Amino acid sequence: MVRKPKRTAMSLRLRLFLVILPPLLLVSVLLGLWRFGAAQRTSEDLFDRSLLAAALAISRDVAISGGDALSPSTRRFVSDAGGGEIFYHVTGPGGIYVTGYAYPPRAMADSPRDQPSYFIANYRDEEMRVLRMIEDRTIGNLSGETVVTVWQRMSDRQSFARELALRAIALMAGLMAALALVIWFGVQIGLRPLNDLQEAIRQRSPDDLGRIRRPVPTEVAGIVSTLNRLFAQVKDNIEAHQAFISDAAHQLRNPAAALLAIAETLPDVTDATEREARQSELVAAARSSARLADQLLSLERLRYDARVSLERVDLTELTRDVCLGLAPQVLSRDVDFVFEPDGEALEVELDRVLVAEALTNLLDNALRHGGAGMTRITVRTARDGVEVLLDVQDDGVGIPLDQAETVFRRFSQLRSGEGSGLGLAFVEQVMHRHDGKVCLCSVEAGTKVRLRFPAASGTGPA
Repeated sequence: MVRKPKRTAMSLRLRLFLVILPPLLLVSVLLGLWRFGAAQRTSEDLFDRSLLAAALAISRDVAISGGDALSPSTRRFVSDAGGGEIFYHVTGPGGIYVTGYAYPPRAMADSPRDQPSYFIANYRDEEMRVLRMIEDRTIGNLSGETVVTVWQRMSDRQSFARELALRAIALMAGLMAALALVIWFGVQIGLRPLNDLQEAIRQRSPDDLGRIRRPVPTEVAGIVSTLNRLFAQVKDNIEAHQAFISDAAHQLRNPAAALLAIAETLPDVTDATEREARQSELVAAARSSARLADQLLSLERLRYDARVSLERVDLTELTRDVCLGLAPQVLSRDVDFVFEPDGEALEVELDRVLVAEALTNLLDNALRHGGAGMTRITVRTARDGVEVLLDVQDDGVGIPLDQAETVFRRFSQLRSGEGSGLGLAFVEQVMHRHDGKVCLCSVEAGTKVRLRFPAASGTGPA
């Protein structure tokens, strides 16, 4: 059989880092794309303005010099404007060549007269951005339309745009690297209270189950509250176990002492009749000790073992089977034993063994504590709305209703006598496991214990 490797939980620091940083990276990529587009638009706008400025400067110089020459400042501007060379061509009235390059790029359509026009054209196998401007001028003794055409390489514009975008991207990359470092070490600093909490818990002794009172961030207050609640439950559990062990040791001491006393005196008994009586006492004491031990184990197992085997059972039928099994024991005490079943099936989802043991304990309690004057034990089953009832009633000494809480406590006895004080405690635990209730009912004489079970789904009065 090949075992799968255990998955190692990701550290909270790395998890926060991976949660925070990717969205920032995505935003930075989107900003980079936006910045690249903005750089292109900015480059086009700046270069178009440079072309317009060059065209106006050339038009002015042509008008002043009569087409003879451009001023030095205009030549310097044209030679390297905005990082790229500007080419120009000027024609005077009647299309006469005035100055500049001999053959300008050709437009695909006529240019408007009222404003400068921009277009893209090829010039010597290079893509150019072209500005054409038409004005009315007088050059020498000629008057008419003067056409000024200026153009610039598109590659120069793209290089400029790329440079702007790369600078912005480099800046954002530096900021993201710095931000990643800040997040990485900032998360570590932010998690320091958790590390302090871990160290404080690690230094605790195994016996220290008190509340954690260390101040913690709001985000982990719920975890600390849950830990405090768990510590309290564990502490209560340990205290309950310790109390149970103490009570069990106390309860087992007397039967053990009785067994030891009888066993020590038995070898000295020579009379056969007395010896047989002592042996019977020894067997009875051993049985009592065994039953006490069984009750202790059953009660503790029922309290902490979550496994309950539920099945759909007719409570009347189960009660009849238990009563038939105990009838000889009850009748041997010269006590009337009456079973009054309900006229219909009373289906309940229950653990057959546990409920049978609980009913046995109720009947055993009645026999042990009913007193010499008890003459009758009655067992009834009935339906009460969505609940199913099981009553065990006797006409014996009786239990005061104000002592109900005491009798359901482990090892509790209202009067000294036989028994361990575990029977009713076991019954209460069984009913708790079945989402039911056990209570004492008011009667004129004796004791009436009532068990309330929730009826099985799909059953109920018509």
